[in-house]
Amino acid sequence: MFRNLLVPVISLSLLTLAGYHVVRNSQAEPPLAPPVTPARSPFGDSIAGSGIVEPLSENVAIGTHVAGVVQDVCVKVGQQVRRGAPLLRIDERQLQADVAVRKAMLESARAQLQKLEQQPRPEELPGSAAKVREAEERVRDEQDRFARLGKLRDQKIISEEDFTTRRQSLAIAKAQLLRTQAEDELLRAGAWAPDLLVARAAVQQAEAQLRQAQTDLARLTVTAPRDGTILKINVREGEFVAQPSSTELMILGDIDTLHVRVDIDESDIPRFPHKTPARAFMRGDTTQPIDLEFVRVDPYVIPKKSLTGSSQERVDTRVLQVIYRVGSEPDRLVVGQQLDVFIDLTRQRESD
Repeated sequence: MFRNLLVPVISLSLLTLAGYHVVRNSQAEPPLAPPVTPARSPFGDSIAGSGIVEPLSENVAIGTHVAGVVQDVCVKVGQQVRRGAPLLRIDERQLQADVAVRKAMLESARAQLQKLEQQPRPEELPGSAAKVREAEERVRDEQDRFARLGKLRDQKIISEEDFTTRRQSLAIAKAQLLRTQAEDELLRAGAWAPDLLVARAAVQQAEAQLRQAQTDLARLTVTAPRDGTILKINVREGEFVAQPSSTELMILGDIDTLHVRVDIDESDIPRFPHKTPARAFMRGDTTQPIDLEFVRVDPYVIPKKSLTGSSQERVDTRVLQVIYRVGSEPDRLVVGQQLDVFIDLTRQRESD
């Protein structure tokens, strides 16, 4: 009899246990309170959007003109810089040597031009004049000898061969005089004009090559394109930077005045009131609102990149970006911080 009751008892126990688990699991658990109370609109009617804090100048991504090894990082994060201040330097030893070579070539070209411009040398003129006088005296001597031999020839004292030799000597002396006079005139005339043009062109070419080398050297120093504050540095001394770089080497921005870039869903664009102030709240602090002043609208709708995690949010949503200026307590905010922004629609209704 005990065996006949064992199976029903076990079945009843399992059925009771299963019913207990079903009833327990069917009971709804009480909702958990959020760790941080989400911000609520302070206006009766509003448009909500997600905003990102950015500098007045937006984020300026700093790059380099050429690839190379970083020799020196001249700034630190948080440092304020002026326009033109050096930010980092690429290894410049090779180009410094190139500049030195170009300077030497320029000095050589200038010296060659100066040499041509100062011709003739004053020291060479007396010697050239003496050669001319010497040639003139030689011609007179040959003429005198030739005249005497002419008389002897008439008296049949010398042979015809001696007379011919003396006549040739006179002709040679006259030719040497002409050559000496021409060399003296060439010396006194100075440098030839085309030679001066070639020398001046060589100087201009050397100057241009030096400027090119100096420009290449200057491009190794990356300077600040505007006044601002260094927000981020992604490069260290000794690292190799490529051209183009996959990431920005530094981020620069003017944070004296902060802006908030607000994404407005395309479904809310028809209701968006231009030039209307807004109010923002920091994530985790819903008690201290931040007043925002309208600046401008970027007239181009783009795909939404900053997702809030809402269950009603669609990934394929396009947004209109509106720029606001932080009008109160900007020191509480940092660049890149995400805010909950509410745009007041009640003023538009009252005006309507």
